Amino acid sequence: MFDSGRILRDQGKQVTRRLFLIGGVSFTAYLTMSRLSKSRVEASETVHGTPGKVTIVNFSDDGRNLGKETVPKILKSDQEWLQQLGKNSFQIARQADTEMPYTGVSWREHGHGIYRCICCGTAIFSSQTKFESGTGWPSFWQPIAKENVAEKQDMSLGMARTEVKCVRCEAHLGHVFEDGPKPTGLRYCMNSASMKFVKA
Repeated sequence: MFDSGRILRDQGKQVTRRLFLIGGVSFTAYLTMSRLSKSRVEASETVHGTPGKVTIVNFSDDGRNLGKETVPKILKSDQEWLQQLGKNSFQIARQADTEMPYTGVSWREHGHGIYRCICCGTAIFSSQTKFESGTGWPSFWQPIAKENVAEKQDMSLGMARTEVKCVRCEAHLGHVFEDGPKPTGLRYCMNSASMKFVKA
């Protein structure tokens, strides 16, 4: 009269479907909360950075090499950086967030000039090495001077990447990958919010 096997199978499907839906909702909630916690601006009075001096290469806005100079590193509190940069650039340059692809102000920039660190003005890239990577972020095949950027291993997001930072103020600029064009074969994938473009 009653097909107990069918009933158990149907109940099992309902439980499985319910667990799948609950798992999906939980995962979505986790991603949302992670994003919200990442987007929360924490502007403490604690000064961040490594004290000392660094040698950088100075460039004019038209790309002329003005020579090397030893300068003090720039150290500021989160509160000072937030006041200087505004929320978006603060989260990206100082808290190592990433802007959404195809949203930055300079990924479509095709003018001739220099890209400078948004935090301290150090020259970091030239328009001469910019290329269309199709990723939605401004991409370059090399920095304007290797002395002006620092690279460090980044193990966040469960993968090994190479983070690129401004050597003078330690601003997060983006990451470098080994899938770029000749002559270097590198793709410096940068955040527009970490740079300001200065036309030549």
